Amino acid sequence: MVQFRWSIAALSAHATAVASVGIPVSFSAASGTPKGHDYSELAKQLSSTASIYLPGSEEFNDITLRWSNLSAPIASIVVVPGTEDDVVFANEHSVPFLATNGFHGSITTLGQMSHGIEIFLSQLKKVEISDDGSTATIGGGIRAKDLIDTLWDAGKQTVTGACECVGYLGPGLGGGHGWLQGHHGLISDQYLSFNVVVANGSLVTIDETSDLFWGMKGAGHNFGIVTSVTSKIYDLEFPNYAIDTIFFSGDKVEEVYQLWNELSITNGTAPVGLNVWDYWYFDPTIDPEKPVIVKYIVQEGVDVVDPIHTEPFHQLGPIKSEPRSGTYRDLAAWTGISLADGPCQKTGNANPRFPIYLKEYNPQAQREVYELFREATTGPNAHFANSLFMFEGYSQQGVKAFADDASAFAYRSDNLLVAPLLIYPRARR
Repeated sequence: MVQFRWSIAALSAHATAVASVGIPVSFSAASGTPKGHDYSELAKQLSSTASIYLPGSEEFNDITLRWSNLSAPIASIVVVPGTEDDVVFANEHSVPFLATNGFHGSITTLGQMSHGIEIFLSQLKKVEISDDGSTATIGGGIRAKDLIDTLWDAGKQTVTGACECVGYLGPGLGGGHGWLQGHHGLISDQYLSFNVVVANGSLVTIDETSDLFWGMKGAGHNFGIVTSVTSKIYDLEFPNYAIDTIFFSGDKVEEVYQLWNELSITNGTAPVGLNVWDYWYFDPTIDPEKPVIVKYIVQEGVDVVDPIHTEPFHQLGPIKSEPRSGTYRDLAAWTGISLADGPCQKTGNANPRFPIYLKEYNPQAQREVYELFREATTGPNAHFANSLFMFEGYSQQGVKAFADDASAFAYRSDNLLVAPLLIYPRARR
């Protein structure tokens, strides 16, 4: 975990000291001041729109609760910056910190943080569209749905992550996949510049003239806290979308993935407006004995998915099919990743994921993996009954229009993102 020397002098000996400069502070009288630190002077260095939350407060508990409770970090205090300059605060002694937004990071190394400052970027969510409408400056705390809706209202779009509650920058700094990548490339391919608080506590702008620009687009989490980005945006061209959700019995696992390969969905030559996902999960109302395979075939600019993409799968004999039509903003609900769906809820469960990239499917290997997943999710010893297996197949033309070494993202030559999501209850530490 990175540690900066923040220019703080301290954070809250008394609530009155903070209140006197107009900054909200919430804490439990029983919690007192975080052990080992006097934080009363920090408020004087923050804007009046910043907030500070101490352990024991309802806000502190809500902000520090993560989507996955496996190896979660422990914060001593939460600071919610009101401006980009608020992120530039430090101390005469080193203090561990963690910048957060969507709470979906679930790598176990986060658990190495046993104390320190959580910097919650939720207020940094501005969207300022340029006069010519080709770019937007976007705050580092915005989440996917807020950005999608704001741009939509202006007749614009850009590449974002597919899940509504995930931050815009979390996926993007690592590359970032999304429904529009077939047209424009990865989320990170849209970035033109970054405002970043770097290790010496300075707020700097990184653009194509900087040595860090290449690394920020694919490994950007490693270089500081990104407070805003300037990104390419595009005119809204295809507002209408259609989906066909097709359910298969697990008995057909090899046939389904052999057909995927034959239809060239996974080799980067699928139509630019076609995206195909699969989930595996156990739903006893559909199949009481084993997990189902659920295929989402999504197409832009149509009210019904072209049968050339769906009919071959219908010929395999699915359990059922559910076609729908709507707009781009319906995609998250159709695929179970809207604000109202499970992946956007803080349930206290552990939710580890283990993603890998593939070029194409090996149908025999899919069968073997399916059997392992079936054993883990069904029967008397099913410890992971609520788990998912996710298979994300996006259009690739926009991604592969960039050279493999165009940025720090290392997987342009691959076509599929595959990950089990193991869901199980775990007590918060």
